[in-house]
Amino acid sequence: MCGIVAYVGERDAYPLILKGLKRLEYRGYDSSGVALLHHSELNIYKKKGKVSELEAQYSGKEPRATVGIGHTRWATHGEPNDKNAHPHHSNNRKLAIIHNGIIENYASIKKQLLQKGHVFHSDTDTEVLIHFIEDIQHETGHGLEESVRLALREVVGAYAIVIISADHPGQLIAARKGSPLVIGIGENEFFFASDATPIIEYTKDVVYLDDYQVAVVREGKLSIQSLDNLVTIPYIQKLEMELETIEKGGYDHFMIKEIFEQPRSIADSMRGRLRAGDAHLTLGGLNSYLDKLAEADRIVIVGCGTSWHAGLVAEYLFEELARINVEVEYASEFRYRNPVIGDKDVVIAISQSGETADTLAAIELAKSKGATIFGVCNVVGSSIARATDAGAYTHAGPEIGVASTKAFTAQVTVLTLIAIATAKRKGTITEDSYLQLLNELEGIPAKVERVFENAAKIKEIAFIFTYARNFIYLGRGLNFPVALEGALKLKEISYIHAEGYPAAEMKHGPIALIDEDMPVVFLATKDSSYEKIVSNIQEVKARKGRVIAIVTEGDTLIPSMVDFVIEVPEVHEILTALVSVIPLQLLSYYIAVMRGRNVDQPRNLAKSVTVE
Repeated sequence: MCGIVAYVGERDAYPLILKGLKRLEYRGYDSSGVALLHHSELNIYKKKGKVSELEAQYSGKEPRATVGIGHTRWATHGEPNDKNAHPHHSNNRKLAIIHNGIIENYASIKKQLLQKGHVFHSDTDTEVLIHFIEDIQHETGHGLEESVRLALREVVGAYAIVIISADHPGQLIAARKGSPLVIGIGENEFFFASDATPIIEYTKDVVYLDDYQVAVVREGKLSIQSLDNLVTIPYIQKLEMELETIEKGGYDHFMIKEIFEQPRSIADSMRGRLRAGDAHLTLGGLNSYLDKLAEADRIVIVGCGTSWHAGLVAEYLFEELARINVEVEYASEFRYRNPVIGDKDVVIAISQSGETADTLAAIELAKSKGATIFGVCNVVGSSIARATDAGAYTHAGPEIGVASTKAFTAQVTVLTLIAIATAKRKGTITEDSYLQLLNELEGIPAKVERVFENAAKIKEIAFIFTYARNFIYLGRGLNFPVALEGALKLKEISYIHAEGYPAAEMKHGPIALIDEDMPVVFLATKDSSYEKIVSNIQEVKARKGRVIAIVTEGDTLIPSMVDFVIEVPEVHEILTALVSVIPLQLLSYYIAVMRGRNVDQPRNLAKSVTVE
């Protein structure tokens, strides 16, 4: 949510920052801007709309500068327009700031500054922050770095900021709390960004800022201190990401590229962890905590959106295999419920980005109650990875499309590994079942590959339903969370209203919606609920609903009953979600493309939701 890019060094800053902002477009935004420092003159260029519109308006007008900051904004305070776009300057116009997050007490600070004669040119909380920093500098006589620290001690909320000063050429100041910020270290140059995608082209040496830390680049050197002036030695890590993973590689969109990457991303999620031939299953980050899991009174899973759906799949897995009571919570609700959590509970936090604000807050609450916290996330060095007691990376690789696809299957894969390992440790599955599950799981990437053989057929079905206004998705057991995920994908990228339900709940209300214009997607693979789902399909057909069924290869009964069929390979029931979700991703993608939607950057959405 929002994107930060900043540079100080010897290169021309403007084209570098502009390219970085384009790399961050996937995060979601509605305006963009750049501030450049040229001969002690601070120039700000900003524009509502896409980065390309900013580029077109100011092409050839920007001065050459070797220090600058850039931003893509997702509106919170104030509507999307030119004046509310970042960067924002201070009252004396000598400072400029870019900011991700929300300053919750900005209104009271603004009131004080207005009384002192400050004039504001936007509706944002961010402009208030840079005015506040300038005011502290003026009132106390402190330098800029100390004034930033003093200001951040007073503000309430979340932030990742970078500040540039006309009085200090060659210097950038950055800080974070609750919003990600990474610093790239090159030869006599430094890069700041919300994530590593704008940096990877120039360096693989990075430092991830922790909460309440302030980083300063001055005279070619990086220093990091806490808000309380405690000096920290920068911990430099190597990026594992490769440049080609954040490029389309010949595909029309990142989303379709990432859908087709799933055989590899699922395999990568198991690599080094699973060797079925040796009966080997190990999770390095969790091995020393498996007893905690096996002995837990209860597992509470928290997540948002697609991650919440992955948690629902995991609920079935842990209860079926390990016989542990599981509750799955929306992280955004969990933190406000005063939940009953004890030291015998294990909380599993799931997040693709590892920066989801609501999930981080849920972690903090659970830790305060004494629970053991595990994290499942994709981004190395992310806040959730550092806030948890232990965890496992999904290793899905960068996911640029806003609508998660390979992140979901990678999360389900890792959660399946954890559930199997816990069941083995607890002794709730037999050795034969354990070996069977390992072998079946190892074969999933090849079976996902087979689903893509139906891509052309799915595209034809998508064409028929391009102009639908509503969809219903129905599933039972492990296919119920898949129904929810399928409905979410469709509404996220095509803007068609879609709802997912447990198939048995259809008669308790949703069946009133069924008529000849209502497409109904059934997850109807052969499992323990197969006969029940057949009955549910008959109920819809009796009311003239148009049925698309996801069925197991070789099924002859359901295809004779429905309007459209998409086959998937037969898998162990426990692993159903990993194959049945793939056709739903493709269906959503093709419908959205045929409707002319921007599938990689759907309206109003952001990849990493770092504010409440």
